[in-house]
Amino acid sequence: MSSAYFLTGTDTEIGKTFITCALLHRARMDGRSAVGIKPVAAGTDDLGRNDDVEAIRAASSLALAEPVLNPYRYRSPIAPHIAAAEEGRPISFAPILEACEAARTQADLLIVEGVGGFRVPLGADGDSADLAVALGLPVILVVGLRLGCINHALLTLEAIAARGLTLAGWVANRVDPAMSRPEENIAALRERIAAPLLGIVPHQPDANSAAAAVHLRLPI
Repeated sequence: MSSAYFLTGTDTEIGKTFITCALLHRARMDGRSAVGIKPVAAGTDDLGRNDDVEAIRAASSLALAEPVLNPYRYRSPIAPHIAAAEEGRPISFAPILEACEAARTQADLLIVEGVGGFRVPLGADGDSADLAVALGLPVILVVGLRLGCINHALLTLEAIAARGLTLAGWVANRVDPAMSRPEENIAALRERIAAPLLGIVPHQPDANSAAAAVHLRLPI
C-alpha cells in the first residue's frame, strides 16, 4: 500500500493545487511514482474541464481513470454543496473512499486534495473535515502567507487536532509577494506548530509547480 495524505489549506485560493502538484513532482524527483486526486471540483470550461483537475493530471506519474481522479465535478465555480444541489448530484463519501483506495494501488504516493478550507460543506455525509476523518489519512496543511495567516493556520490546526487526525507537516506558500514581515510570520508559526515544516515556497507568478518542488520535501 502506498503512502497517502489528505492535503488541506487555511482558506481558498492559497495554492492547494499548486502545492499538491509540487509535492507530486518532488516525489518523482525522489524516484517515487506519485498520483493526486481531486475528489470534488467546482468550475469548468466549455469542454467540461477543471483547471485544478488538469493540473493534478499533468503532475501525476500515470493517468488515473476519470472517476478515480475526480469523482465529483460541477460546472459553476461556487461552494460545492450549492453546486451539487443545483445540478441534482449530491456528494457522497463512498465513491471518494473507493477512488482513494483504487489510486493507492497504482503509485508509491497519493495526495488527496481537499476543497477550499478545512470546514467546507459537502453534503449529507458531512463537510471536508468529515471527509478527512472518513479517509483516515495524515494531513498536510498549506498555509497561504498573507495577512491573517497565523490566525487562520492555528484555527485550522485546532480543527484538525479536534478530529484526532495527524498533522504530517505544513507548507508555507508565498501567495502574496507584497506581504510584510513574512519571515517573522513563518517564525511565529514554527514556534506554534509541532509538525515539521515541509518547505517555504517563494511566490511564483508563473505557477510552475515543477520548479517549486525543489523547495519542498515529503513527510517522513
